[in-house]
Amino acid sequence: MKNKQKNKLWLGYIEHWQIIAVFLAAYDYAAVCAAYFLALWLRFDGIFSAIPSRFMNPYTSFIFLMAGISIIVFFFFHMYSGMWRYASFSELARACVGSVVSSALHSVLITVLFSQMPISYHILGAGFQGVLLVAVRFSYRFVQILKKRHEPVAGKRVMLIGAGNAGQMILRDMGKAKEVNDRVVCIIDDDPNKWNRYLNGIPIVGSRDEIMAAAEKYKIDEIFLAIPSASVQQKRDILSICNETGCKLKQLPGLYQFVLGEVTVSAMKDVSIDDLLGREPIKTDMKEVFDFITGKTVLVTGGGGSIGSELCRQIAAHQPKCLIIFDIYENNAYSIQLELKEKYPKLHLETLIGSVRDSRRMYEVFEKFSPQVVYHAAAHKHVPLMEDSPCEAIKNNAIGTYKTAYAAMVHGCERFVLISTDKAVNPTNIMGASKRLCEMIIQSFDKKIKEGKAGEIPQIFTHEGIENADKTHDGAVFQNIRTEFVAVRFGNVLGSNGSVVPLFKKQIEKGGPVTVTHPDIIRYFMTIPEAVSLVMLAGTYAHGGEIFVLDMGSAVKIDTLARNLIRLCGFKPDVDIKIEYTGLRPGEKLYEEKLMAEEGLQKTSNDLIHIGKPLAFDEDEFLGQMEKLMEAAYANREDEIRGLVQKTIGTYRLAESA
Repeated sequence: MKNKQKNKLWLGYIEHWQIIAVFLAAYDYAAVCAAYFLALWLRFDGIFSAIPSRFMNPYTSFIFLMAGISIIVFFFFHMYSGMWRYASFSELARACVGSVVSSALHSVLITVLFSQMPISYHILGAGFQGVLLVAVRFSYRFVQILKKRHEPVAGKRVMLIGAGNAGQMILRDMGKAKEVNDRVVCIIDDDPNKWNRYLNGIPIVGSRDEIMAAAEKYKIDEIFLAIPSASVQQKRDILSICNETGCKLKQLPGLYQFVLGEVTVSAMKDVSIDDLLGREPIKTDMKEVFDFITGKTVLVTGGGGSIGSELCRQIAAHQPKCLIIFDIYENNAYSIQLELKEKYPKLHLETLIGSVRDSRRMYEVFEKFSPQVVYHAAAHKHVPLMEDSPCEAIKNNAIGTYKTAYAAMVHGCERFVLISTDKAVNPTNIMGASKRLCEMIIQSFDKKIKEGKAGEIPQIFTHEGIENADKTHDGAVFQNIRTEFVAVRFGNVLGSNGSVVPLFKKQIEKGGPVTVTHPDIIRYFMTIPEAVSLVMLAGTYAHGGEIFVLDMGSAVKIDTLARNLIRLCGFKPDVDIKIEYTGLRPGEKLYEEKLMAEEGLQKTSNDLIHIGKPLAFDEDEFLGQMEKLMEAAYANREDEIRGLVQKTIGTYRLAESA
């Protein structure tokens, strides 16, 4: 029954199309006859009786045959199969070429078969014929454009920035899409030659300097940025102006969509906060990483997290011998496992569940897989939560790093890369202090190895130990240790789990308020892929003991970030969405430092990666203190854990909340 209904609809559509084609062919037949009669009539001053029979007779004898031939020519050029309600340049081109061919045949045949006609007959006849053929085909669209311009806008009123090819494609796509009620009402373009002109009936009102005035004059709801070839700096300048209008912003993702012809309304994406950071994306030459990773067994602890999962993605792309994802949260690990299996079906991938605090589990992993490179990203990172659970921060971050590093060392791992944070510099919170402990562990291990004293590093497996662990103290084992330990320190990562941007977005979706701890608080930001690329590249520069510091550009005020994000969502800060200042949280600083004043900076071959000169400390005393910290942490002695940390880290200070 359904098939019959579909057939009826299809047959009805065919019949409808055929009827239109027949009427259009009849019109063309009459238009050809009328065009050349009009040319002959005008040649003799519009006086019918003044037309000589030597011209009138050939016309009447030939025109009806020629009109029929013209219909065949027009059919050959598909002038009866186009959807003229959506007529565009291609339809116009076909109609013009078809008319020119028909007129040329007309001139040749009437001259050869009958007699020579006046030159004006051929020129005017061809011109009138072309106008009549094109006019009827574009009349429907023209009427629709006029009607649309004078009817009230049902959807959103849109400002289009960019009157180039991409902008024209957007306009055409919006005209075709029935489901889109939004309408472009004005266009902005920096080219002075386009000002005060029209594109598809839409006024080009001026340059970017007119954005604010035009948004108010035309009551704009949304702004589309359609300049795919613009640089990040140019986009930032334009978007900064648009940001002040309170309109929602959308843009084309990039030039590749224009090249592929994918410039449509659906291709427009919401402007993200990344677009206003004001710098080009960091691009790194990953050849050194490729040479370093290819053919090696690589372990990523915390492989299901924001940084860990991106590490796994980039490592998988560099053809490792085996990639091991290690994480305590099975959902995160499972998600990245599925993604990598689908994208890299030939990748040797192992996904393991476990905790870096479990010495036995870490030993099992290293004994079974013998990873040559370790990226240690497993950590608790939420500052306020760790202030409430300081023993957990020490157990997971510091003790977990110690146990993982020790297992890596005694099992012949070549390189161990710790993911650190700028919060480890002069830490005012237990999370930052725990990460500074991690850096000191790395430095201690590396120095002991270089001095040939790896056997003096104590095994702190007391509470979660491995049976017969003393066997690793065999002198031969420690004589062959060549593990290089390094740390890479960077700031906040846009879009990572628990970061400020996703929090702000959720608050905006709920209607506010957006909570900012302090109006003057600043942070350094980097995208996840940028940070991970630099982490991997820094790991290739390692000689052991370094703390690599990534250049993250200029700091950004969190208050400014929040206000920009509110505007990007189409709201006005403090009007539609309130901003509340909640005060600095326990252990939170107004600004983050990337290195301690005493550390200094050394250059690398990459301008974006620097080396912080390690601060000197007594490694033996520190390693002994780590045993005391472990005992206090596992005994949950929260009342004394901060004091022990402060004694161990001279730069740790408690910040007062404001």
